Amino acid sequence: MEEMEEELKCPVCGSFYREPIILPCSHSLCLSCARNILVQTPDSESPQSRRASGLSDYDYLDLDKMSLYSEADSGYGSYGGFASAPTTPCQKSPNGVRVFPPSMPAPHLPHHHSSGALLPPPPARNQCLTCPQCHRSLLLDDRGLRGFAKNRVLEGVIERYQQSKAAALRCQLCEKNPKEATVMCEQCDVFYCEPCRLRCHPPRGPLAKHRLLPPAQGRVSRRLSPRKISTCTDHELENHSMYCVQCKMPVCYQCLEEGKHSSHEVKALGAMWKLHKSQLSQALNGLSDRAKEAKEFLVQLRNMVQQIQENSVEFEACLVAQCDALIDALNRRKVQLLSRVNKEHEHKLKVVRDQISHCTVKLRQTTGLMEYCLEVIKENDPSGFLQISDALIRRVHLTEDQWGKGTLTPRMTTDFDLNLDSAPLLQSIHQLDFVQMKAPSLVPAPPILQMEECCTHNNSATLSWKQPPMSMVQAEGYILELDDGNGGQFREVFVGKETMCTVDGLHFNSTYNARVKAFNKAGVSMYSKTLVLQTSEVDIKKLVAVAWFAFDPGSAHSDIIFSNDNLTVTCNSYDDRVVLGKTGFSKGVHYWELTIDRYDNHPDPAFGVARVEVMKDVMLGKDDKAWAMYVDNNRSWFMHNNSHTNRTEGGITKGATVGVLLDFTRRTLTFSINEEQQGPVAFENMEGLLFPAVSLNRNVQVTLHTGMPIPRFYSSRASIAS
Repeated sequence: MEEMEEELKCPVCGSFYREPIILPCSHSLCLSCARNILVQTPDSESPQSRRASGLSDYDYLDLDKMSLYSEADSGYGSYGGFASAPTTPCQKSPNGVRVFPPSMPAPHLPHHHSSGALLPPPPARNQCLTCPQCHRSLLLDDRGLRGFAKNRVLEGVIERYQQSKAAALRCQLCEKNPKEATVMCEQCDVFYCEPCRLRCHPPRGPLAKHRLLPPAQGRVSRRLSPRKISTCTDHELENHSMYCVQCKMPVCYQCLEEGKHSSHEVKALGAMWKLHKSQLSQALNGLSDRAKEAKEFLVQLRNMVQQIQENSVEFEACLVAQCDALIDALNRRKVQLLSRVNKEHEHKLKVVRDQISHCTVKLRQTTGLMEYCLEVIKENDPSGFLQISDALIRRVHLTEDQWGKGTLTPRMTTDFDLNLDSAPLLQSIHQLDFVQMKAPSLVPAPPILQMEECCTHNNSATLSWKQPPMSMVQAEGYILELDDGNGGQFREVFVGKETMCTVDGLHFNSTYNARVKAFNKAGVSMYSKTLVLQTSEVDIKKLVAVAWFAFDPGSAHSDIIFSNDNLTVTCNSYDDRVVLGKTGFSKGVHYWELTIDRYDNHPDPAFGVARVEVMKDVMLGKDDKAWAMYVDNNRSWFMHNNSHTNRTEGGITKGATVGVLLDFTRRTLTFSINEEQQGPVAFENMEGLLFPAVSLNRNVQVTLHTGMPIPRFYSSRASIAS
């Protein structure tokens, strides 16, 4: 197709023909280009008059060429045969053919003789056209250019050529935004872009003998060549007749007799073709169900957007009503609170819209894969189909797996879990009073607590502060103080230069007061305003503190391997290694479970609690900083300070669940296996700050589950005791 493009271009303008006309010399011109090179010539200088004088068209052609050649260097030329015509500049078309613009006729002015008498008008001029390719001159009749026939066949060819050229060949293996194809494999009958060719069609192995063609040539070959029967790559004269199960490829008779497949299991090519088509169809059925669920899920997400909008409006109205109850001093704070709600609103919308976008893209990819697979199923060539069926089946299963694992679960709720607590602020307003003004000093100004960055999580509190913007005195450090959670005395919990601190090990369901002051060499500043912090509450119905936590990579032994957002751990050593939970407990009732994901060669993992300074390179319970139960596949023991007690029958296997219940109200530690209590109460007199702990080696992998309800055996015992 590309080779004939020059044949479709006008010799004058160099572009594709527009409204082409056929000249008597069989060449074609654009109608507009013909008008541009049309000239006026006197009757005496027309081709007919030259023929009458014995000068043929060919003689005229030679004179015209001589005129062109003689003036080629200057870029100007004369119309040969028109002796009276003035010399005019010539032009060169994009394809190298010289053409001449029309000469401007002289204005028809009356001619006066020297005696004053009017002369007769000049003779009439005819329209003459010179073909820019063969230079044959053509005299037009009264119809002018309308006397030439339109070349409608050429018009149709140009239109079809432009349409085919506009449809760029795209890669058939790109998942989204297919790139322009660079090659086409004649055997695979697939168009590849360069990255997909390197990845899916490497020039080695059996594919090295495939013939790669340019995309345009490949399209012509695909259209003109009939479907060929696939032949063996090792024996080109043999057709594929069987399928090697071990190598997963079609083979011929000679491969089975003398080739490397002679000892392999083989099956009939047609049977395997039908089997793989059936497998791909079954895989597509599962993927189709996922796609249907995804569409319904997208509808749910779009409804969530509307619900978030409505809840946002309602929440903003309540917030404005609360803020309007305060005096003018609270107006700036009201704007800040509204801004926070809007940020939460935007965050929720962003999360949901991002999930919509993500699911839409994934659904589009899934739909595209399904359509492609359906087209592949229509393939009538068993060998060609089997060459890509395994990869497609794996890809379909992989795509189906990607729709699982929470993909179709909303990442955001529609509710706004915020509540304006104005009581502490109102109390501070009532306590406002004057203070005695002192002389200026070099003592730093009181720090300002940044309320938007202060928060609590489980039994931890994070506080952030800064110096006042207009403060001229530099602080050298800060002192953070907290009370005991019961309105008692303040105590120092942090001294340093940082402006942020996280305090762990607080009591659950407790209210703490926090304040901070700055210091330098001149002295200590006044305290900041007091901030009230509330730790996580205890679920009375479950009699368990609501705490979600993971394992702590920062305090674990270096041999511990983390995964699943630090909820799953194993070890790369055959020796026991200890890992602690990220949250410590000192008050309340806490219960968590660990599932056994892998259990090989009957190791002895240990589960329990420990202090932060526990030894990390020995089994849990070997020192006096840990209380644990270690267990094998038949029995368990309790261990503390290397003392083994209470051997109990019943062990663990893969899939078992080990429960740990720490009750500070009774100061006890109890264990369970598969929701059944394992032995008696393991340890008593438990007190202080304790962290969940596990010790294991490379033969064990466990996953942590937190925020669990209290087990039935302990609930019934607690109800009997009450």
